[in-house]
Amino acid sequence: MKRLDGYTVFLFQEFTGSLLFAVIFTANILYQVQTVGLNPFQLVLVGTVLELTAFIAEVPTGIIADVYSRRLSIIIGYVVVGIGLMLEGSIPQFWAVLLAQVIWGIGITFQSGALEAWVADEVGQENAGKAFLRGAQFGKAGALVGIGVSVLLGSIALNVPIVVGAALLIVLGIVLAFIMPETGFKPTPREDRNTFQHMGHTFRAGTALVRKNRILISLLLAAAFFGAFSEGFDRLWLPHLVQFTLPYFEPIVWVGIIDAVSLGLGIVATEFVTRRVDTNNQFIVARALQIVIALIMALMFVYGLAWEFSVALIALLALNPLRGMNYPLATAWMNLHVESSVRATVFSIRNQADAFGQMLGGPILGAIATLVSLRAEMVVAALFLIPTLYLYSRKFDANEMSNVQAELNM
Repeated sequence: MKRLDGYTVFLFQEFTGSLLFAVIFTANILYQVQTVGLNPFQLVLVGTVLELTAFIAEVPTGIIADVYSRRLSIIIGYVVVGIGLMLEGSIPQFWAVLLAQVIWGIGITFQSGALEAWVADEVGQENAGKAFLRGAQFGKAGALVGIGVSVLLGSIALNVPIVVGAALLIVLGIVLAFIMPETGFKPTPREDRNTFQHMGHTFRAGTALVRKNRILISLLLAAAFFGAFSEGFDRLWLPHLVQFTLPYFEPIVWVGIIDAVSLGLGIVATEFVTRRVDTNNQFIVARALQIVIALIMALMFVYGLAWEFSVALIALLALNPLRGMNYPLATAWMNLHVESSVRATVFSIRNQADAFGQMLGGPILGAIATLVSLRAEMVVAALFLIPTLYLYSRKFDANEMSNVQAELNM
């Protein structure tokens, strides 16, 4: 099979991968609550196991992508994720859900640093920012289709979309093995692969770059606090919503409606940002991130303190598209400060920071939800974003930014 150009393949995998993940995760929380019978603290514990796995596996898999092959790392990721999620959907037991998090958590770390680095190598660093934003749009479009499929399959049984989506993720990995190119990456020579020495060198080079760059340090800290917020929101927004009387439809239908409308709005918001934000201008990206985080905080307060379903629904529909803007904008900013040889490793360190924040924040928020209330948990989750807003608001002068870029170009 003929391999396509990198940009086309990136958009294809963003659309298809997001479609399949939407098929799975539209029903996933409901499956864990209604079929497996998890309480709020158990729901957060599931997320903590996932993030602990990602925290441990993130850097080793990122180094593998930098030393061997980013393409191979992405393909392995899809296959391993599919295996883990198939286990979760096949056995409705708490232990099986926990074990599945370990398996698919390892799988997703094969992709997390490698995918961003692969895109930057294939399309060029100057085009990577726009590619990430366009990929986010394609991902949202795919997820929109996946939500409808998930609702239809979930009407049969809540585990059906999980099992079907997981099986198709494995198929996607096999398809990518035939069509995915790797033209911009220069792997470590074969004679240097016989020990872990080069892997250690790559890791040290990546961490050294982070230590001497205040901008990268700020982005990593921001990722950690955003991760703490997102774990509490992602795991518990649905239990909070179903406290209200849901009119007209069953919960699985409401989840589909909320996800579909949010994604539609997200596509529009991403197009607006793509046209208006110069992702090669760090000051503009920083200002955009400040606005996004401030709006997320405000909407989280409204959602947590909502007095009726309609208010909570409006806040949720506005909140979800904004959350989707943080990752591609932060990725575009970080990409401007990372050289190709350690790009996957540094992105993996960023994702590890996010996982660390989720590990610490998740149990705290889960305990608040269980011992106090889900409303209180949502408000505290919003407060976790204050440090992120501060870090995105820090002033980095033009000389510092240009000096860092000059070091990367040496």
